[in-house]
Amino acid sequence: MCFFAGGLKYSEQGYGISTTQLNSSLLTISVIAVLLPAAFHFSADPAVDNPTEAADIVSASHGVGSAFFLRTKALTTFAVYCGYLYFQLYSHATLYSNDNAIQSTKYVKKGKEERDAAETFVAKTKAAATGLFNERTKKGITFGGRPSASLRPVGRTLTASDIDEPQGINLEETPAEEEEEALPQMTAWMTILLLAVVIVLVTITADWLVGSISGLTETHGISNEFVAVILLPIVGNAAQHLTAVTVSVKDKLTLGLSVAVGSSIQIALFVIPLIVILGWIMGKPMTLLFDPYESVTMFLAVLTVNYVVQNGKSNWLDGLILMGLYVILAVTFWYYPGSDPFGVLATCH
Repeated sequence: MCFFAGGLKYSEQGYGISTTQLNSSLLTISVIAVLLPAAFHFSADPAVDNPTEAADIVSASHGVGSAFFLRTKALTTFAVYCGYLYFQLYSHATLYSNDNAIQSTKYVKKGKEERDAAETFVAKTKAAATGLFNERTKKGITFGGRPSASLRPVGRTLTASDIDEPQGINLEETPAEEEEEALPQMTAWMTILLLAVVIVLVTITADWLVGSISGLTETHGISNEFVAVILLPIVGNAAQHLTAVTVSVKDKLTLGLSVAVGSSIQIALFVIPLIVILGWIMGKPMTLLFDPYESVTMFLAVLTVNYVVQNGKSNWLDGLILMGLYVILAVTFWYYPGSDPFGVLATCH
């Protein structure tokens, strides 16, 4: 949506290549971290004496060694996310400024180039005439041995050199005034307090939202997979989507991409590892065995995004491609009946 909305106003929009490639790398490692547990299980022969009596569900489904593997992976990805925050907020914060982006190109209206060329020629001609007038005035032009009362050059035709290189005249275009930098309207402590209040409200709202999913799926015949993969991300991140699209229209695509991709990185490298660590502490481990079809679609989505953003420029067609992919995935998840990873595990045993 950022590419499409910005592409309606700009022919091509540029963004920071370094930060975008970094985000692509983080998305790739996120997919690897999600897919490895399932790949580990189906590649290795789990050695479990009595899975039904095992207290640790990770040990029951993967084996004792896999429990250590999952927790190590969670700690590693959590450390990577902490390094990403330090990189973005402190050590390389300037990379995330829109000043490092490739210059965007606006659409040129029909006939505008010809009018601009004519206006530029007229402006240069006037400037050259003024420069020539001032030059001859300083030298004291005479006609018939006497200083001329008229300072106009008589019988003199302007040449191309007079137009292209007028003396004393600066013909460079004046750059447009840069947008004034927005000043903070609240103090740091006020923003921290407001953030804490919002987190509490979002937590309560999310709890109510998740609790109503069962009733929604039962009364309207919508699958849990469609709600979890399509509806919840749209509703839960509506404000974030609006922010990303708004700044993209204002030619701040680097910021828009950071907002859009940053949420995915946060879920994969922070939220999921945090849940694994908390489950480990509470004695309720998480297996990280995701639905195979959902894992494949996530891999394909990240692969497509990496291809689209690799050149540092975007247009409305790039946005249309990504939105088309999203619609295709939404339709497939509408009809997807879902699968039970633990049922697959039982079959493999």
